Amino acid sequence: MSAKVLVVGGAGYIGSVTSAVLVGEGFDVVTFDDLSTGHAAAAAGTLVVGDIRDRALLTTVLREGNFDAVMHFAAKSLVGESVAHPLRYYDVNVGGTASLICAMQEAKVQCLVFSSTCAIYGNPHYLPLDEHHPQHPVSPYGDSKKMVEKMLEACRAKEDLRVTTLRYFNAAGCMPDGSLGESHKTETHLIPLAIAAALGRRPPLSLFGTDYDTRDGTCIRDYIHVLDLADAHVKALNRLLAGDPGDSYNVGTGVGTTVREVLAAIGRALGQDVPHEVAERRAGDPPALFAAAEKIKRELEWSPQWTDINSIVETAARWTQNPRF
Repeated sequence: MSAKVLVVGGAGYIGSVTSAVLVGEGFDVVTFDDLSTGHAAAAAGTLVVGDIRDRALLTTVLREGNFDAVMHFAAKSLVGESVAHPLRYYDVNVGGTASLICAMQEAKVQCLVFSSTCAIYGNPHYLPLDEHHPQHPVSPYGDSKKMVEKMLEACRAKEDLRVTTLRYFNAAGCMPDGSLGESHKTETHLIPLAIAAALGRRPPLSLFGTDYDTRDGTCIRDYIHVLDLADAHVKALNRLLAGDPGDSYNVGTGVGTTVREVLAAIGRALGQDVPHEVAERRAGDPPALFAAAEKIKRELEWSPQWTDINSIVETAARWTQNPRF
């Protein structure tokens, strides 16, 4: 019999794609989401609408469902909003995760894959960023994820929780068949914003800073395709189900792409340039961020399949031109 997985936050961008991949791999999936940012149409399997802070509901769902594992994607994730309203982020991201872990303990579910972020590192001391890099997050969002990681490490050591944390770099792209994609109520990601600008659905893109010490003056980031992220989750889950205690891993390509290179790739995909205006640098934007991902390649036998920015943005453009929701 296939393993049964509760995907918390499974109606969102990365959660829904990972759920679809899990179903394709033969897992029995149930989605738990409050739909504050996710979409019911994106959810795999049965959808339970609920708040991650509702410990009683989570306990009931986990007990009655006889789950083998949980994948946890639910979080507030807008850096700017976290600076303006930090309590919301500690409440949902930290308090909500504590609620989930308590419910898992009561229901005797011991396997968890947690969605974390490279934002826990803060401004880089060196590149590429590996898992040993000092953690000095520069926003309440990053700080909340760091706090959750500390909590999960303690639960692994003392509460018999088997847990793997995956630290994403810049999630990008969509399902190649156009079935699922990135659709945020408040969009902050470069690729969908640039595509929308090129399609005339929003004003010209603001290009924040063109005088960085990089090959073309714009920021460098590590864009990881959402299908590669999903594959990392499946590999992490299978290892936990086999009895491994879990660990923390960066999930990135190790390839840095500048903002101008992203815009050029989108222009090629759409056959038209991305309209943009040069703006001042944003405070706290480091010139470059990209991953050292040797650990996950070695230990989980994972490697990114989507390393060409042109292929990544082609899938995103296909979705944006004809989104399901």
